[in-house]
Amino acid sequence: MRVSAKVDYALRAMAQLAAQGGGGPIKADHIARSQDIPHRFLLAILYELKHAHLVQSHRGAEGGYELSRPASEITLAQIMRVVSGPLVDLRDLPLSDLGYEGAATALEDVWMAVRASVRSVLESVTLADVVAGQLPRAVRTLAATYRRESPARHAAVDAGAPRG
Repeated sequence: MRVSAKVDYALRAMAQLAAQGGGGPIKADHIARSQDIPHRFLLAILYELKHAHLVQSHRGAEGGYELSRPASEITLAQIMRVVSGPLVDLRDLPLSDLGYEGAATALEDVWMAVRASVRSVLESVTLADVVAGQLPRAVRTLAATYRRESPARHAAVDAGAPRG
């Protein structure tokens, strides 16, 4: 799974809107500056999010963008799907259509597990969780495991050992 700049920017923009917490619309310029997102790119992302009914826009001097529903009802997965499609995409095929055979048959189960794992994280985290810094326990546990294991993996790669 690769997280594009577009996905990263969309998540950051939505977090910025969620942090506003009903304080009224926020101008795109403010979001772009506060999250270091190219303004034109942000406008294109906000357009997609608006058409998916995740944000709404308001015209006029006091206009701008705001969430269409509470941050606690918008998951990271929903945002990512709007701007980039499926969370885990394997050659643009449904996993049931892969048809691996022989020695590679078990790879279908690997891809299913990867998709389920990514989904379990991104569908369990809401914008409200991100803004509050209160991620679900399972996500915090995975992040802690990564932090513990990451230095050892980098050292092994630097020493020429296979990646784990």
